[in-house]
Amino acid sequence: MKKNIWLWNHYATDMYINRGGRHYWFAENLIKQGYRATVFGANTYHNKNKYIDTGKKKYATDSINNIPFVFVKTTVALGNGIDRIKNMGLFYFNLFSVAKAYSKLEGKPDVILASSVHPLTMVAGIQIAKKLKIPCICEVRDLWPEAIFSFNKVKKDSVLGRILTTGEHWIYKNADSLIFTKEGDVDYIKEKKWDTVQGGNIDLKKCYYINNGVDLDAFLKSTQDSIINDADLTDDKFNVVYAGAIRPVNNVGNILDAAVLLKEHTDIQFLIYGDGNQQTVLQQRAIDEGLSNVKMKGYINKQFIPYILSKSSVNILNYSQSQYNWARGNSSNKLFEYMASGKPIISTVKMGYCILEKYKCGLSLGKGTPEELAETILFIKNMPKEQYEEMGRNARRGAKDFDFNVLTGKLINVLESV
Repeated sequence: MKKNIWLWNHYATDMYINRGGRHYWFAENLIKQGYRATVFGANTYHNKNKYIDTGKKKYATDSINNIPFVFVKTTVALGNGIDRIKNMGLFYFNLFSVAKAYSKLEGKPDVILASSVHPLTMVAGIQIAKKLKIPCICEVRDLWPEAIFSFNKVKKDSVLGRILTTGEHWIYKNADSLIFTKEGDVDYIKEKKWDTVQGGNIDLKKCYYINNGVDLDAFLKSTQDSIINDADLTDDKFNVVYAGAIRPVNNVGNILDAAVLLKEHTDIQFLIYGDGNQQTVLQQRAIDEGLSNVKMKGYINKQFIPYILSKSSVNILNYSQSQYNWARGNSSNKLFEYMASGKPIISTVKMGYCILEKYKCGLSLGKGTPEELAETILFIKNMPKEQYEEMGRNARRGAKDFDFNVLTGKLINVLESV
């Protein structure tokens, strides 16, 4: 049994504050099962001008709910410019001295789990694990740099694009095991012909799939304990709920377009929770167009999301059809919260490895047009009661497969295999 596990995630500081999230829940469940698990993250908060003071040291420590956290010193980063590159670079460089110092105090780990989003965490994991003569598992939560290419921020065939792809290949080759959060991400390695079957140097036997998920017990408890005073959630209307970021990739304007088409259906209302760089524009649009059936609720503390979703009639997974490759599946945290709420789900994109289809808990749209979304909302609203409730029961049953108790069991299998 590999007892001492280090979990690295640059943005784990937000999990420390929110008392939840992928590596928080992994650590919590690993500790329950007899492991020592420590979460490492930056001392800064993502896209906030806030940080945890490390004093004159390169790291600080704290423990929350018996989970040890190590905060690695870096610089504040707002947005995606030079400051963010500096933030990532300092996190990478400081990990080396922090890992050395912390292992002297608390003992050498048996395994490092180094998680993206950005690749430098995984690069550091591989390099430091080699120095410590232990295995490193690299967890790929976003196919980086493919995600950058899909947003046209960098051209795939540019010099920088080729450098990033070469670095990605190096990570996959040198990791002792790979965890992907989308079921179809292994297809990417096959498409690149990097797998050993096609003459490459990556053994697909070391690749594993562990999606994101939900802490079901905590979710259900929050529906009872964290109640928000919102009259729109307690009336008799059919509540179409979206909860999440309001950015171009989320295409929330599409929901407003559907709301225009359903304006005459006065028993349907659209409740949109979240913020982002398009929130103000869409809020003004709803006012200008007199969309009284749309309520832009703004930012909401995560603790209230379970209660809000429990009061929905249907939950919307709303994405741009063109700004991401959906063929490999979905690992959105929102999906599993929606499933846990026990309500039907509509996805505005048809994804590969579709979880909604697998569990029969929702409907996916072929084109994702406002007309198609409006028609599907009406279809679910007018379903026979038994059919509607069965879809909700399927969602709740499916969520059990993505409960972090179950996902941690899958992680343990990977930990013990390296």
